[in-house]
Amino acid sequence: MEKLLVVASHNEGKVREIRDLLTPFGLELSSAGELFLPEPEETGETFQANAELKALAAAKASGHPALADDSGLCVEALNGQPGIYSARWAGPQKDFDFAMEKIRLGLIEEGTLDTRAYFICGLALAWPDGHVEYFEGRVDGELTWPPRGEKGFGYDPMFVPNGYEETFGEMDPEKKHAMSHRADAFRQLVDACFKV
Repeated sequence: MEKLLVVASHNEGKVREIRDLLTPFGLELSSAGELFLPEPEETGETFQANAELKALAAAKASGHPALADDSGLCVEALNGQPGIYSARWAGPQKDFDFAMEKIRLGLIEEGTLDTRAYFICGLALAWPDGHVEYFEGRVDGELTWPPRGEKGFGYDPMFVPNGYEETFGEMDPEKKHAMSHRADAFRQLVDACFKV
């Protein structure tokens, strides 16, 4: 494994979380945003397809291995939506308050009290030669209103993981990193790529 790894994201919250998870491995990290790499259009129909598309684009553009995640919130009563469209539900302004309200209104429209949801994280590690490894993590929980907490990003303030009372938005990052969908995918990545 090369020492320089490109995090194929322009989302500062996501880049910060990935840096925290990879710090113990002594890698030099740079992000697609810091390198001014273009953001590819996410045309895949699965988390895996979009993660691989972003990782390959960053690896080929930078000439270094690149790591991309495609993650999203899937709401059971909304047939898994927003899913791969989680970021798009927040609109061009990335207004997640708007996106969370859209989910709440969608559940009201469905006439359901079912608040079960889960986060998925598809993680792709790509090399400039086109080789890709893929890992997928998941965490299940319930939605809550009103959203609570300022520590996370995206849909974190409305998601309470099973077995906890705090939302991801209320949790200290270390606690979230120990259980999140991203942490689950990263454990698989570490087992495959960093364990001797």
